[in-house]
Amino acid sequence: MPALQKSIAAIAVFLGVFAPFGASAEGNLAANGTDLDELEINMADLTFSETEYQLETGQYYRLEISSDGSDEIDFAMPELLRNSWINQVSVGEVSISLAGFDEISFGDEETVEISFVPVRPGEYDFYVPGYETRGLIGKFVVK
Repeated sequence: MPALQKSIAAIAVFLGVFAPFGASAEGNLAANGTDLDELEINMADLTFSETEYQLETGQYYRLEISSDGSDEIDFAMPELLRNSWINQVSVGEVSISLAGFDEISFGDEETVEISFVPVRPGEYDFYVPGYETRGLIGKFVVK
């Protein structure tokens, strides 16, 4: 299949997947984004600074996630990420535009910023794998 036909097919698949979710916002969503309260992961106390976020489909959000650096951990929010359009992920001075990842790994004290738009309503957990039963679990409620 020639490259142009592949590109057209990819656009058709994209529109077929996202058109039913009402992706009809006017203007620049990123210009009017909402900064969510920072999610701080404290491994010493096994706590999150926030355990629930209320979100709306079609709204642009920026979320900073930081770790205290006391332990190497992964942070996961796979269902929300699979049900969102992800603009970019920033780690320090580096910004990465991507889609389709499930976890963020922290090795030292650091902060990651994720910019995204939820496209499906639902309740989506966020957690540190292996520590859910010890309190490191929360949820995003998307309406």
